[in-house]
Order: sequence, then C-alpha cells, then structure tokens
Amino acid sequence: MKSIYDFSVKDSSLKDVSLSEYKDKVLLIVNVASYCGLTYQYEGLEKLYKKYKNKDFEILGFPCNQFALQEPGSNEEIKKFCDTKYGITFKILNKINVNGSKEDPFYTFLKNKRSGVGGTKQIKWNFTKFLINKDGDVVNRFGPQSEPKNIESSIKELL
Repeated sequence: MKSIYDFSVKDSSLKDVSLSEYKDKVLLIVNVASYCGLTYQYEGLEKLYKKYKNKDFEILGFPCNQFALQEPGSNEEIKKFCDTKYGITFKILNKINVNGSKEDPFYTFLKNKRSGVGGTKQIKWNFTKFLINKDGDVVNRFGPQSEPKNIESSIKELL
C-alpha cells in the first residue's frame, strides 16, 4: 500500500468506505474515545469541521478502546454519544485497535509514515491526530494533548 487511497475502512454500520472517496481533500484522522480526559476535544474538532468542511476538509474519527478502556460502547452507542453530547457531524467510523497485533492496517500505515515523539510508532493515547494533504500524504502527526485550535493553522496551509 503506497497511499491512504489504497485503503478501505468500515463505517459505524460496518459498511466498507474506500478512502479514495477523500481524494483532493485534507483529512484529519483521530482515534477517539467517549470517556477520556480529552473527550472534550470533540468540541474543538467539530468547530474545525464546521469551519472548513466546505473547503475540502474532512475529519475521520476512529473509536478505540485500547487506552484504559475509555471507549467501551458499541458503534451505535458511540455514535449516539457523539450526536447527543457534542453534535458531531464528521464521520465516526468503526471501533478499531490502533496498536498491537490486532491493529487496523490503516493505522499501521499511518504510524509508519509519521512516527511520534522520539521516533516511536505506537499511539500513546486517545486523540492522536494525523494530518493528510490533498494528495493523500501523511504530512503531520499531533499528540493527544494537541488541541484542535492549535493545529488549525496547519490545516489552513493545506487547504
């Protein structure tokens, strides 16, 4: 696999979604959780999405329960939480693993393209963010503590 566009992922209804549908768009890929100290970042992510969605920007949220079991619900429960608590309108996809022997191949690809602090490939926690340019290149990786408002300038540069 050479590009993110070579991958398909599952949506929250377990239907295949080809990432080639996102060609010519800037993407922010985020592993999310409903019961995390960083869950409040949903609010900032939604603000970014609403501000730039008409300028070829998309956010793809991948629920993950690998960090202190902070995403225990089913896809349906997660989607309902996102809708009712934060009014999320960006895509929330199928719950996946982002580390370990059962990690999703898409996350293996992302981590191989952009390592974290100190060169580590492992995802450290929920709300790690990968920024993808319109050509499908992984151009940046932001740690969980990076607030959505603090990465807005990086997004604007790519739009």
